[in-house]
Amino acid sequence: MQGPDRLLELCRGGRMRWTGEGWLAEPDEVVDALARDGFQECKREVARNPANHVQSGGVWQGLNVQTGAVASAVWVRGDDRSLVFIEIDGRRVDETRSTTS
Repeated sequence: MQGPDRLLELCRGGRMRWTGEGWLAEPDEVVDALARDGFQECKREVARNPANHVQSGGVWQGLNVQTGAVASAVWVRGDDRSLVFIEIDGRRVDETRSTTS
């Protein structure tokens, strides 16, 4: 994967793993990594199960005011880790595709 430095650190540290569809990761760690790479939070919403109020997923969007780039992360809670989908400027961040090209 190529992309923001902090996301690369999560991959190298084993905190984020590509599944072929999305990333197995902790959403807060992904959001924190994007924020440390210069994306300022614009929107954050969390979905909760109405019966027990347990978090079931969410969405985060941030803007890098220096570059104008927009990042988004959408996640669905799993048993162990969440499945997280990340895009920067409308391009999916995956294990093979650069977000800067």
